[in-house]
Amino acid sequence: MSLPKPVARFTVVTLGVSDMRRSIAFYESLGFERKLRATGEEVAFFDTGATVVALYSWEKLALDAGLPAQPQPAGFRGITLAWNCRSESEVDEVLTFAVAQGARLQKPAHRTDYGGYSGYFADPDGHPWEVVVAPGIEVGDDRRVHLPE
Repeated sequence: MSLPKPVARFTVVTLGVSDMRRSIAFYESLGFERKLRATGEEVAFFDTGATVVALYSWEKLALDAGLPAQPQPAGFRGITLAWNCRSESEVDEVLTFAVAQGARLQKPAHRTDYGGYSGYFADPDGHPWEVVVAPGIEVGDDRRVHLPE
């Protein structure tokens, strides 16, 4: 007897952060709406339109996952987050805005080899965000990414 196949879904990405107060202020300044504020500074949840970005203490997140908290990687961590845009000018605006809110410009916007336009910023804990407009990927009025079949 085979088990029923569950419905696949991606709902939350949780970022380990070193300073909850600083990170909460940063993500609020980017314009993400904080939800479930009753959690105080223990954990923070932000509505991103289709999924949730959660912030949690780096050490507590590592403990929860059963992984060592140290040493924290100084280089690439094997993951990036993305902020898809509708135009090249929006990519430039988002990068400029993020830097003004305390992000570090990781890589200036440029034309990509696949016909898109992208750049990167890093949040206060070094989590990289790609800001991108890509051919065939539409961002709707609902803030969600719409992919072709």
